[in-house]
Amino acid sequence: MAKTESTGSTWRYRWAHRQNVRRVSTYRGAEAAWRRRDDELRRLRVLAVDFQGSAAAGAGLPLELASDEVVLWALPAAQLVEVRHTTVLPAPDLTVAPQTGPLRPRRPDGVRVTDAGMAVITSRRLVLLGGRGRREWAYGRITGLAHDPAAPVTLIQALDRQLTSGLLLPTDAAPDFRFKLTLAFADAIEQRAAVLAQLDELIAEHAQLKPFRPAVNTPAQARFSARVPGGRRTLAVAAAIALLVPAALIESDPSDPTGGAEVAAAATPAPTHSVAPALIRPSPVRVTPPSKPTRSPRPSPSASQGPRCGAPENPLGYDFCGGTRIRKPAAEVCDWFDCVPQFWSGRGYLVQCRDGSVSLTGGRSNACAEHGGVRRTVAK
Repeated sequence: MAKTESTGSTWRYRWAHRQNVRRVSTYRGAEAAWRRRDDELRRLRVLAVDFQGSAAAGAGLPLELASDEVVLWALPAAQLVEVRHTTVLPAPDLTVAPQTGPLRPRRPDGVRVTDAGMAVITSRRLVLLGGRGRREWAYGRITGLAHDPAAPVTLIQALDRQLTSGLLLPTDAAPDFRFKLTLAFADAIEQRAAVLAQLDELIAEHAQLKPFRPAVNTPAQARFSARVPGGRRTLAVAAAIALLVPAALIESDPSDPTGGAEVAAAATPAPTHSVAPALIRPSPVRVTPPSKPTRSPRPSPSASQGPRCGAPENPLGYDFCGGTRIRKPAAEVCDWFDCVPQFWSGRGYLVQCRDGSVSLTGGRSNACAEHGGVRRTVAK
């Protein structure tokens, strides 16, 4: 029995099955990555609240504590490192940056190990109890601090030391050490609330990036190109060949079998007078070069050709892919996006609401309150 072109055709069901399997696989991978990041941010949020420490935690350690000093965390395996060439490190800050990739267990160039022992984080200082002695860095005297993004090394500069030194830690313990050191430094300057607010903002922004479950493709959506092996790509190649063959025939000039133009000169009888016969030169014949095959013009690049992650086409470069927040949008933003009423009275960064409109109230508690809440951030 011949197959019909209705939705009951077998090839249409096969196409719908392939499309749905691919979409679900892509969604599950993206959702798993999103879930891992969300769990890590929430774990850090809980740790930031419960990170207190106690004086009893320092019992048994060869370390004298001040009356108002408590031990927050101790790591038995750490190495003291020093930098051969002094460099200026950035000032310590409270930026929370969860580790996105694995650290490599290596020692950077120019860094040498000088001792090993136990690293102790207290409410007032960072201490290494090494085999050759004790090395400590008081938070109030730290002028520079940097975490190596590829290796588990933290370098520190202090007012009472000329050389830059720091700690080399196990790769699995380095992320928690860096976060807990940030919390200890924040407590020393009474800024623990700023770290918690930063984590809340990161969790809220990440929630807007949660992938949506893809819609199910039906056999009725299958196009005829899906029936051809290779689909649209095969049809595009066939169309290109169909355009190039006539152009190649024009360039080879098949109407001229000799491959070139010939010029014929007619013989003229000599006159009877004594003057030497004049030579008659044939007039030059212009040979028209074969016309070159015409090529289809390339479309001019536009903002719509780049990835926008679902954002409408616009020449401003705004998209939903994540990046720099937009606190001062272009004046023509409402020509390309559906702005909420009283858009320009907002005070914040650009976000998309649940109903598809955009608002300038990102980062505020009442953002998109009348439009279903915030869906995601508009970035550039």
